[in-house]
Amino acid sequence: MKKRINLSIFKAFFNSKKLGSVLLLVCVVASLIIANSGYAVSFADFLAKTIGFKISAFHLDYSIATWINDGLMAIFFLLVGLEIKRELIEGELSSLKKASLPVLAAIGGMLVPAVIYALFNKNTVTANGWGIPMATDIAFALAIVALLEKNVPSSLKIFLAALAIVDDLGAILVIAFFYTEQIHWNQLFIAAGIFALLLVFNFFKLKNLLLYLIPGVFLWYFVHHSGIHATIAGVLLAFTIPTNDTAELSPLEKLEHALTQPVALVIMPVFALANTNITFVNGMVEGLASPLGLGIILGLFLGKTIGITLMSFIAVKLKLAKLPTGANWKHITGMGMLAGIGFTMSIFIAMLSFNDAAHIIESKFAILCASVISGVIGYLFLKSVSKKYAKTAIRN
Repeated sequence: MKKRINLSIFKAFFNSKKLGSVLLLVCVVASLIIANSGYAVSFADFLAKTIGFKISAFHLDYSIATWINDGLMAIFFLLVGLEIKRELIEGELSSLKKASLPVLAAIGGMLVPAVIYALFNKNTVTANGWGIPMATDIAFALAIVALLEKNVPSSLKIFLAALAIVDDLGAILVIAFFYTEQIHWNQLFIAAGIFALLLVFNFFKLKNLLLYLIPGVFLWYFVHHSGIHATIAGVLLAFTIPTNDTAELSPLEKLEHALTQPVALVIMPVFALANTNITFVNGMVEGLASPLGLGIILGLFLGKTIGITLMSFIAVKLKLAKLPTGANWKHITGMGMLAGIGFTMSIFIAMLSFNDAAHIIESKFAILCASVISGVIGYLFLKSVSKKYAKTAIRN
């Protein structure tokens, strides 16, 4: 009888996100404090400092901010890619029946926010930011679910994790196809050759991770120089890492296990510290009522809630899927609210969307507000739903 893949990796991932989310929050607050203190200029100069080297045509000299956003975030996307592949092999995306609800819910949760943003920003200079409210921050969303503990069915944790993973895949595709300005084909062909080599390694079931990670560094370099955002290299590398459908720990699971805590405890907090540096100025609050601000806030909070709930309802009514065990429609609505916590991924897409610094700052502030609104209201809503059902159960 075939054994299932070891699911302890998912448990470790979920548990680490609890601690990681605390550090993420600390770094968000620290970044905001620095940006509004006398150290703001010094911190900006530090992030702009160039480190690296050049050897003939081969160069790796970038600002610290670029190393964080293109380098460290590529490792984050490598982990996301590993999670997606694992879910496709043995998790909530491993069969049409299992995958249908989170996949369809994620599609609704991406399309409706994008439409809301586009309606508010049609024919404006900020129209290119339609991808910003499509994203969900896995770390913060799962952290809120963790705070609810036994107040929600455990099946909802899996539903939200799978939904967020599909959401991340959607964000990756959006970045690859819509936020790439210029393609350098020579570099891209070299990257494609490296990717093909990695696929050959996978085909012959070579299990030594170094055979994948060392070429993966060069894959990152050439993808970065091709004009496609370097984080895509992390996802491509992830899909070449071999796995299996038995209880034996696979190279994919080993790498995922090795990356989970560094990503949650170091990479994401560092990203937040470097990119949440919002300097509060007069008119910023009023800016939330601008097309850009409203598109992001309403897109994340209302768009995610409506899109996920509506698409889930349609899927269940058409018998394309069924609700998670023990869950009801209020639970799904609450999960839709929590999915409005766009934070990390939304900020990342915002920085790719605009060249104007003012628009980036305004976007970050709107994302921060929308994420707080989604997290707080989602938590209170699910807490209220759980209490009502608990009282009803006692009376019966």
